[in-house]
Amino acid sequence: MTDQAVPLSPDAETIAAKAKKAPGRLQPLRRLLPFILAYPVRLTLTVLFLLVSAISSLAIPAALGGAIDEGFVSQNLENVGRYGWLIIGIAAVMAFASGARFYFISVLGERVLADLRQAVFGHLLRLDTRYFDTHRVGELTSRLNGDVVTVRNAVGSSFSLALRSLVTITGAIIMMLLTSPVLTLAVIIALPAILLPVMAFARRLRGMSRKTQDALADLSAMATEMLGANRTVKAFVQEEQQTVHYDVRSEASYQAEVSRLGARAFLVGMVIFLGTAALVGLVWWGAKSVFDGSVTAGQLAQFLVYALMASGALTNVSEVLGTLQTVSGSTERLIEILDTEIEVREPANPVPLPQPPLGTVRFDNVDFSYAGPDGEPVLRSLDFSVSKGQTVALVGPSGSGKSTTLSLLQRFYDVTSGTISVDGVDIRRVKLSELRQRFAYVEQEPVIFAGTITDNIRFGKPDASTEEVIAAAKAALVDDFVSDLPGGYDTMVGERGVMLSGGQKQRLAIARAILKNAPILLLDEATSALDAQSERLVQLALEHLMQGRTTLVIAHRLATIRDADNILVLDGGEIIDQGTHGELVSKGGRYAELARLQFRMDEPA
Repeated sequence: MTDQAVPLSPDAETIAAKAKKAPGRLQPLRRLLPFILAYPVRLTLTVLFLLVSAISSLAIPAALGGAIDEGFVSQNLENVGRYGWLIIGIAAVMAFASGARFYFISVLGERVLADLRQAVFGHLLRLDTRYFDTHRVGELTSRLNGDVVTVRNAVGSSFSLALRSLVTITGAIIMMLLTSPVLTLAVIIALPAILLPVMAFARRLRGMSRKTQDALADLSAMATEMLGANRTVKAFVQEEQQTVHYDVRSEASYQAEVSRLGARAFLVGMVIFLGTAALVGLVWWGAKSVFDGSVTAGQLAQFLVYALMASGALTNVSEVLGTLQTVSGSTERLIEILDTEIEVREPANPVPLPQPPLGTVRFDNVDFSYAGPDGEPVLRSLDFSVSKGQTVALVGPSGSGKSTTLSLLQRFYDVTSGTISVDGVDIRRVKLSELRQRFAYVEQEPVIFAGTITDNIRFGKPDASTEEVIAAAKAALVDDFVSDLPGGYDTMVGERGVMLSGGQKQRLAIARAILKNAPILLLDEATSALDAQSERLVQLALEHLMQGRTTLVIAHRLATIRDADNILVLDGGEIIDQGTHGELVSKGGRYAELARLQFRMDEPA
């Protein structure tokens, strides 16, 4: 089995390119501040208990130095006991403050995690359809889950450890200065020799962390895609080939993580070595100072403890820097989502649609291109209207713009030029939620959620009663097969409705549309993929749904639209003919040719 080069998804390539260009920095972490500062009480308590804990830990060496000079050196057991009780009291305060700090910073981290995840998910749902045309869902899910958890871990531990370490280093240096200015001077001289290499090397970790996250996201995206299409994979005997592709991505993720861990391990080792070397030099200098009589043995012991505390805190800072580089990469990936602008915008001053609904639609000289004004047009000068209660069908070859027309009507995209009106109002002037409430949409391959029959029907109207759900199910002929299921309406249908047949899924989608009770019905080849019996049942359900509603229907099977009030024949994004079934057949041309072919095939042998 040979390794193959597997291309990244377009969005992963873009992200990887940004990672290569981006310098190692922690600026993206600033974007977390609004989420943290949203809880000032918890943040204040965290900082308060952190300071108490750090100050308490700094007080212990001072008491220890006093115990050595006033107890051990002077051989006064009473002073040893007095300082011992003082240290126990300080330790009690430190223990309480440390526990409280841990609790509040952990709660704050969980709260930030929830808020960040909600913000990213909410923004993803509001992003345009165009965004999901170019981004893989698995990669976005990786950001939403893995990256958010990485950020949570940082807020819950790394930020706290970094702040505590900085306070400890600052306090230890102050106490060292008060204990012995001469020894402190030696430490200050040695400190840059430790910090500068650490800071320089830490900058490299951010780029490595970003590459690790990108490789993991690409791995997750492929797994989501392949597992979701497992039947197709099996049908085309692609198990071994896709396993090879997954292995290549898995190895890329592994190598990226190994490189990052190696760099981080080197950073930690470098800090430990430099810190230990500096400490040995400090002990030698301190011993010389004791022999010279410039410091006492207690002061030296006190000073060394502070030096050890500062050294340990510095090691913690180096580890935190490595973690924060990872967090910075994860944060940047999340911020990229939050910073993605919504192209289909809500109007500044929305115009209300007429009440009660009229159910009219008008396309006025509409042009559209997925790539914008300079792209290849998908629709050209589309011009037609649908009156209240009319059924208008769109037919034509694949790629002629039929589904795009329905997408534009629901304003999943904005037209390049021209105007689309619903009930006499330009849809760009209408609030999106109000506009989309006017439509009930039944797709060729309906989306069925991994819940119960009731959950899927109620998706069309979340506040619907059980009686309304059952009424819609009966109207869509869903009740016919639900009665045979062991759990009835509480039967779990599985992911994407795998427990249901194609016809059952379609009737379930129709029941959802019936429950929504919208004035305009959009049908996108709702029966094209069904067998004859399922098509008959679905057609009966659709006839019930279409009663009293304005309907736009896309159909390849002309038998389902023979009674349409108007049929639009599209080709190359343009209307090349229109009329009733009889009128178009009598005219001859593209539709008549298609009708003769289909109806001849439908005749019994």
